Formats: sequence, structure tokens, C-alpha cells
Amino acid sequence: MQAFTVEKGVVIPLDRPNVDTDAIIPKQFLKSIQRSGFGPNLFDEWRYLDQGEPGQDCSNRPLNPDFELNQARYQGGTILLARENFGCGSSREHAVWALDDFGIRVVIAPSFADIFFNNTSKNGILAITLAENVVDRLFSDVHSMPGYQLTVDLAEQTITFANGDTASFDIDEFKKHSLLNGLDDIGLTLQHTDDIEAYEQKRKQQAPWLFS
Repeated sequence: MQAFTVEKGVVIPLDRPNVDTDAIIPKQFLKSIQRSGFGPNLFDEWRYLDQGEPGQDCSNRPLNPDFELNQARYQGGTILLARENFGCGSSREHAVWALDDFGIRVVIAPSFADIFFNNTSKNGILAITLAENVVDRLFSDVHSMPGYQLTVDLAEQTITFANGDTASFDIDEFKKHSLLNGLDDIGLTLQHTDDIEAYEQKRKQQAPWLFS
């Protein structure tokens, strides 16, 4: 997966609590187990005015002009600002895949659903928990300033606001290491390739009938 170091990007505000994974990527799009191709259907039921179906060309679908992802001031945004309990509901990893495929690199909220939160770091997205009053301030700033940007530095664990102020955030050391080095579960396993191969050779000698 893509390593995460520093992200400077436009903030997209999603000013509603308890956004569940079915809203992030509706159930009809869960047939694929590929990690790519979900971006066009991110927040599908809020983003479009018609009913979305798998395999549908989204380029000509009618857009909901009131939804944030469709508004010109937030185009190209890579940082999603959300409210409490973001990612609740079913444990579908597709929700994180859809955010990643759309181009979201950071999600900031006062709280996250546990499974969704753990899925983010395994797929290259940095989920940051900030105090509710700080999130309130960010929503106010983003709504009042078109093109509002934040700079997120994972190594330093800091967020730099548009006016130069900074705030720190906490992150588990293992998740930080994985994100900084672009290591998902497979990548972490492959770091032990020599040990795995040595074990396989040993097993072949101990129980050759298993490999015939």
C-alpha cells in the first residue's frame, strides 16, 4: 500500500454524525473483492439522484448538487472531516477501499467505530481522533473559507491549520510504523520471508510426505 508521510490537502466536511458503512459504500456494490473501483460509488445514495447499480457508468449520472463531494470548492479534497461515530454499522472493509479509491488520505472525527478505525491503517488511510471542540472549529473554518487546507504530518503527529496553528494527535506506534512504511498485513508478513522459507525447508525435512 502507499506509504503515508505528510498530506497537505483540501478538507471535505461531512457534517453529520453516525455515518455508517452502508452510507459510505452501499450494499449492492459489495460483490467485488478487488480493492479498486469503488471510488465512483463512495456515498452513492447521497452523491447521486438516481439508484446506483454495480457496473454502471457513473460519469453521466445526475449529481446531487447539495452533497459536499459534488461542490466545486471541495473538488480534489483528500482530507475528510466528519462527526462522531464515523464508520459505524457493518464491518465491511469496502468502506475504506471506497474512501481510498476516491483519494481520501485522512479522516478526522471525534470518534470512530472500532472495526472501521482498524481497517483504515491497514489500507493506507490515517484516521485521526480529535476533541469535539477542535472538530467544531475545523467545521467552522472549512465552511467559511473556500479551499481550506490542512497539513498532516504523521511522523511528527501534528496537524497544521490554515492560520499556522498546530494541534497534536495520538496514534498507536504499530499503526504509525505500518503507515509510514506502507505496510499492510501482507507487507508485514513478507518482511519475514527468510524465516518463512527456512521453516518450510525444515518441515520438508521433518515431514516430506506432506510435500509429495
